[in-house]
Amino acid sequence: MNSRQDSGSNRLDDAARAGWLYYVAGNTQDQIASTLGISRQTAQRLVSLAVSEGLIKVRVDHPIASCLDLAARLKSRFALDLVEVVPSDPASSSAIGVAVAAAAEIERRLRSPTPIVMAIGTGRTLKAAIEQLPPMECPQHKVVSLTGNISPDGSAAFYNVIFTMADRVKARSFPMPLPVIASSPEEREMLLSQPMIQPTLALAAEADVTFVGIGDLGPKAPLYEDGFISESELKALQKAGGVAEIVGWVFDREGRMIDGITNDRVSSASLPSREKSLVIALAMGERKLPGILAAVNRRLVNGLITDERTAAALLAAS
Repeated sequence: MNSRQDSGSNRLDDAARAGWLYYVAGNTQDQIASTLGISRQTAQRLVSLAVSEGLIKVRVDHPIASCLDLAARLKSRFALDLVEVVPSDPASSSAIGVAVAAAAEIERRLRSPTPIVMAIGTGRTLKAAIEQLPPMECPQHKVVSLTGNISPDGSAAFYNVIFTMADRVKARSFPMPLPVIASSPEEREMLLSQPMIQPTLALAAEADVTFVGIGDLGPKAPLYEDGFISESELKALQKAGGVAEIVGWVFDREGRMIDGITNDRVSSASLPSREKSLVIALAMGERKLPGILAAVNRRLVNGLITDERTAAALLAAS
């Protein structure tokens, strides 16, 4: 390790120590400065660094009554098997609260000594959730990707989380070495028939629990912004009634899959059975509301982690 790496490592050590003194031991920044022999400004920067680098994770364990009530009503209204509602930040549309709650649920599942198969979708909120996970040793579990991990330009898909998951959680991981959307239906069939892909598809179908995102199909649709579909394909999907997608599969307001266009080229595995397993969506926000509503009404998912505003809007819309 060179001197620059040593310096970076020492700085993170200092940040972790400052973060612990502040959040765990309850010291003020003046006390931290005195303890570590640094200025108050440096102490403040180190505490901030501890948070920004993910060295400090804060969870609120006290259940909030309004969130519990919304969760119970959603669960009853849509016959869902799991619902968690987190507080909304009036000043922000950030999904970090949903990501933290999802991370806690993922961690709880992975802490089980009983072997499970966990399937993972893709998306920004899911990626943020995986980044919240602590390092874990889970050799008894298998984690399988539902979707391809190759972008149109041949690079690794940025929001495919299986590799981040494998880095955080020492479980056997099974990526899907395929493009997210094939160039033709024939190519898709050829790719999915490969001997190395068949076991991954079979494993995905056996998942005990699955975590997915829901992508909207508006002007800033993730599938379009990330380069998986063209503008003309996006407009064609919108014209056909598409409102959202889960691991690339586009559906309408009734939760019905769109015929053709890009759906006949999606290389993703089918969603695991909602009758035999738990498929949990991580989603919030006005743009995603039609897709979330369609997914829970049609039982494309049977679990939901969302925020207060979205929960209330779902109940009002239904």
